[in-house]
Amino acid sequence: MLRVVISVLLLAIVATATGYYQIKQAMVAPLHLPESQLVEVHSGTGFNQLCHQWQQKQWLDSCWRFQVLAKLDPTLTDLKAGLYQLNPGTALAAFRQISQGKEHQFSFTIIEGDNLRQVLSRLQRAPYIEKPLHWGDEFLGKPLDEQLEGRFFPDTYHYHGGDHAVQVLTRAYRKMESELDQAWQQRSSSSPLNSADEALILASIIEKETGVAGERALIASVFVNRLNKGMRLQTDPTVIYGIGPEFDGNITRAHLREKTPYNTYRIDGLPPTPIAMPSKAALVAAVQPQQSDYYYFVAKGDGSHQFSKRLEDHNRAVRQYQLKSRNDS
Repeated sequence: MLRVVISVLLLAIVATATGYYQIKQAMVAPLHLPESQLVEVHSGTGFNQLCHQWQQKQWLDSCWRFQVLAKLDPTLTDLKAGLYQLNPGTALAAFRQISQGKEHQFSFTIIEGDNLRQVLSRLQRAPYIEKPLHWGDEFLGKPLDEQLEGRFFPDTYHYHGGDHAVQVLTRAYRKMESELDQAWQQRSSSSPLNSADEALILASIIEKETGVAGERALIASVFVNRLNKGMRLQTDPTVIYGIGPEFDGNITRAHLREKTPYNTYRIDGLPPTPIAMPSKAALVAAVQPQQSDYYYFVAKGDGSHQFSKRLEDHNRAVRQYQLKSRNDS
């Protein structure tokens, strides 16, 4: 009888030791991935099902160790549907990542100075975004066209696989609302602008004209000075926006003579809508321009500008830098 008891105890000890060893091995067992990989876990996928899928792909040597481990830690079996980026490492870490719902985050960046058509075009090419939006589609009760130009804040937005494009754009729209409101509340008392919408329009023009960040406030001063004096803005980016997708990169005298709502050589004041997505710095420059006596500027060819107070000085600068540009080309 004593021998039987001892045998049972020995078997229990061996089984316990073997079980502990197997559990320890499961905790450090590698997931055989040569490199990071995106893996989609569908709704309703069970732990055993996923484990066997990975075994069939030869990512795991066996599943039974993990099945034992899951019995001890049931949270591992609470898999969350989604798209995950799995990295070379332990299989246990991968299972925990999925059970904790740590989905891979993609990013989409709205670049300052881009217009709405460019934003929508890149959003349509963004990976794993569902239901892409196109020019003219409805967004928050309005068509995605000139009415919503400039109203999406330039920033990087993160999303999960399967998110809808409208979700990304809504965050950008709300952020622009907030940033514009903050800027408008800090406007200069001498500003000629009558509304936050006008500030957004002017900021978009400043953004398109700025090649050196430090010049934004000075460029803003030129436009504000011209508005205060009743001078036309005469800025090429508005003309180009008015031409639309047909613009081939070459602005002509005919373009400057054509009267469109966006040709600031032919219309007084601001165009009817923004022409691009302005940055926070451009919003601030529009409502808090630098004080100056400048009414003109011309590109110097290196991103910076030559500013002038008088037309004759401006014409001299135009001849200097345009001639230099032609000679250099």
